[in-house]
Amino acid sequence: MSRVDVLGIHVSVTNLDRTVETFARWIDDGERQLVCVSDMNALLHARADARLTEVYNTSGLTVPDGMPLVWAGKKAGFAEMDRVAGPDLLERVLAEAAERGWTQYFYGGAVGVAQELSERFQDRHPALKVVGVECPPYRALTDAEDAETVARMNEARPDIVWVGLGAPKQERWMADHRDRLNATILIGVGAAFDFHTGRLERAPRWMQRAGLEWSYRLYKEPRRLWKRYVLGIPRFLLGVLRHPPRPA
Repeated sequence: MSRVDVLGIHVSVTNLDRTVETFARWIDDGERQLVCVSDMNALLHARADARLTEVYNTSGLTVPDGMPLVWAGKKAGFAEMDRVAGPDLLERVLAEAAERGWTQYFYGGAVGVAQELSERFQDRHPALKVVGVECPPYRALTDAEDAETVARMNEARPDIVWVGLGAPKQERWMADHRDRLNATILIGVGAAFDFHTGRLERAPRWMQRAGLEWSYRLYKEPRRLWKRYVLGIPRFLLGVLRHPPRPA
């Protein structure tokens, strides 16, 4: 799959349908992969960290969760590129999983969030197979605790592990565990757990398509997010002007 270089991060030229088709191929072939769901904020974090850059650039997919990344791809000549938002991808893949029998493990979120997420989707898709839910503490795990987590996941044998730790923590976690877990796909989906359990409210669809979801989130959580957007948007735009997107 082609990629576009956006500030040194190689973002996959994909869309929602193509991403789900890729997941199906990986699971059918038993091909173990890591997936990064990247918006502007995640990309800026990765750009400033050589290890994160490597994680994003060597992933099975780094999907564009944010219209600025889609616009960057189109500017580089990839007209077929479209947004693959974490909450949308989670919903679409779980519907497909219920049909195909793919097994899921939810890892992350505040206490009770992963369990609630599982219950909500199993109510919607009774055939959905969830083999594990887990909410790790916010502190770093001890080596023994981490080994127990790996053992639990491998014993459960999920096809997909959904990681909701927030960027860039979830990308670092996936990179550290990619070679220790037997799951086919590790995918970090940030706040998707909270969106689907009603703890966060998504912007209206027209704002999402217009690239204005950031303004809605800023309105909802100004104290937490003002630095991300007030400082991050100019940094991103200036970077793109200085280093135009191009095929990777």
